[in-house]
Amino acid sequence: MKILIIEDDVKIVNFLKKGLEEESYSVDYSYNGEEGLYLASVNSYDLILLDIMLPLIDGIEVCKKLRENNINTPIIMLTARDSIEDKIRGLDIGANDYLPKPFSFSELLARIRVQLRGTNSTQTTLKIADLELDLLAKTAKRAGENITLTAKEFSLLEYLIKNQNKVLSETVLASMLNNMDESNISNVVNVYIYRLRNKIDKPFEKKLIKTVRGLGFKINEE
Repeated sequence: MKILIIEDDVKIVNFLKKGLEEESYSVDYSYNGEEGLYLASVNSYDLILLDIMLPLIDGIEVCKKLRENNINTPIIMLTARDSIEDKIRGLDIGANDYLPKPFSFSELLARIRVQLRGTNSTQTTLKIADLELDLLAKTAKRAGENITLTAKEFSLLEYLIKNQNKVLSETVLASMLNNMDESNISNVVNVYIYRLRNKIDKPFEKKLIKTVRGLGFKINEE
């Protein structure tokens, strides 16, 4: 699942990005309201974390414009303002939740899960053949057997399944893994594909992950 962070504090962005990626979320971010509004308008996100005090366009205006444009992505406001009036104002213009700073990361995760559960109930499970991913619990099963995956392995498998039958290049997969060191792309991608195959393919008769020579990898049932 993909989350957009719109926050001008670099330390907070880095903290949230690292923590969310460790929880297998894909993260984009912006340090100002103008760029954040653009990203939220042209891309599809499962949730937006939005600060109120932003350069160029404040968070209230960003939220208001998104709702005016019929973009109904769940929005959690993150702000140092914690007065009742500020909370009411944010909720009235379309925010789904409000979390004052400072906050615990575990509470933020819980609030994210609530929003995703409420708005994406039809998209919380991915399945191909007898392989199933639970996107909220971050668990994987094949033929009823639990499979233990690291955060990046889970993210890679989720991306493959969401794009099943499509050939994905090493560059695209490296970008998803947040590793764009050109000297190391092939090695990193092949290492993760190897690990996934050992876990979800090797113990089972039907192999799902395929190598398309010279082009990349894909996952399908054929």
